[in-house]
Amino acid sequence: MKNTITLTSRYEIPLLGFGTYKLTDPKADEAAIVTAIHSGYRLLDTAQAYKNEEIVGNAVKYCGIAREDLFLTTKIWFTRFSDGNCRKSLEESLKKLSTDYLDLVLLHWPYNDVYRAWRDLEQAVSDGLVRSIGVSNFMPSQLIDLIHFNTLCPTVNQIETHLYCQYSELQKVMKKYGVIHQAYSPFGRNRDTSMYKEPAVTIPAEKYGKTPHQIALRFLVQQGISVLPKSSHPDRIAANADIFNFSLTDVEMKALEALDRNKILVGNSQDGAYTENMLTRTL
Repeated sequence: MKNTITLTSRYEIPLLGFGTYKLTDPKADEAAIVTAIHSGYRLLDTAQAYKNEEIVGNAVKYCGIAREDLFLTTKIWFTRFSDGNCRKSLEESLKKLSTDYLDLVLLHWPYNDVYRAWRDLEQAVSDGLVRSIGVSNFMPSQLIDLIHFNTLCPTVNQIETHLYCQYSELQKVMKKYGVIHQAYSPFGRNRDTSMYKEPAVTIPAEKYGKTPHQIALRFLVQQGISVLPKSSHPDRIAANADIFNFSLTDVEMKALEALDRNKILVGNSQDGAYTENMLTRTL
């Protein structure tokens, strides 16, 4: 199986990436990111809201792998979408990440002046600061609206995706428009570990000599979904990368698809109370 997928921007994105949410310790977490790179990860995902872009940038600087061999993603926080703040904050992120370009930049949550921010990102692509642009946490109507009234189509929609939250209808919309599905929190941040006790997971795990978490990741990448597992433990970092030496059968894939409960464990941009709470958050 090919370990990358081609974006509509014609750049390749790895199917396996390393999430860096809550990795904010300058020493220990920089070492964890370097460990991930040495374990084979080439996609590093950060965000302004994570407050660790400098840590990621230092890991890239000192890991011994050439910058052009890595795929760096950051996300612009929604409070910076308007009045030219998107471009200014993008330039700040470039500085913190110690790079003169980013492989992918996403709009983080579908709030505030999305259109203004998107057109700023389109200009950043034209100026060579960013190779590909996309969104995060956009639902079907929001994604379709953005596509129809702008020049560049989002290359990626990064959204919470795991065995209990598969977004099958959203996947159909993304496939129609060529938007790559990228899964953050592919383990649901372990907020419902019952998914790993499901027979659809445990049976293939025993069959292939894999962990339930590896089965969960394999299920996603086998569909062409890019995944962003996160850990600070070297053994788990390595295990999460060890998912390309086996394949699930069609029957096993169907059984895993049937686990979908539309159960959002992390964040829901369609929920009013959740949105009201989110809109109080500033960096």
